[in-house]
Amino acid sequence: MVAMLANGNCQSARLLDHNMTTKDAYQYFVLRAQEIAISKGWTPVNWEETFNTFASKLNPRTIVHNWLGGGVCAKAVAKGFRCIFSNQGFWYLDHLDVPWDDVYKAEPLEGINDTSMQDLVIGGEVCMWAETADTSVVQQTIWPRAAAAAERMWSKREAISSGNITLTALPRLHYFRCLLNRRGVPAAPVTNYYARQPPTGPASCYEQ
Repeated sequence: MVAMLANGNCQSARLLDHNMTTKDAYQYFVLRAQEIAISKGWTPVNWEETFNTFASKLNPRTIVHNWLGGGVCAKAVAKGFRCIFSNQGFWYLDHLDVPWDDVYKAEPLEGINDTSMQDLVIGGEVCMWAETADTSVVQQTIWPRAAAAAERMWSKREAISSGNITLTALPRLHYFRCLLNRRGVPAAPVTNYYARQPPTGPASCYEQ
């Protein structure tokens, strides 16, 4: 504890010496890290907070990783940045109350109608954090909702705007979940409202 306090005092003194706030120091750290990465031929990928706070300072090669909420990718690509979609409202698997259809219907290109800008959304990522999972339940938490996001990423935008996804996508996810179970992966029933919720009763994995 004493060492931690001493380190904190040292950091505070350093900020005062450079007339910097903690926000200033964060911006300095991010931009300096970007310089180092680019000097080595790497591409910096930043959480969206850096874009939300000091977009004009970011190197144009920056990839913005959207996770906090909607509309960020649209704003990022409008400024010429590339973007990765991981909106936590839909694609954070530790949010146990997000059902498969909300995962599937999440639109990485929301608000982006210019096809050249759509190309700047380079992909998406589902995220599994450990606050609500350990090895006993992690597979049920990941599957099959991660598969819903995967199909969404590999499908055309029109795939969810035409037809009924309960009739089109859901049977495929039922089948995939069944395959996972047969191969020893304890994937949860597709239509659970809460991840890791048990099946409603004994039956084949497809019927669940």
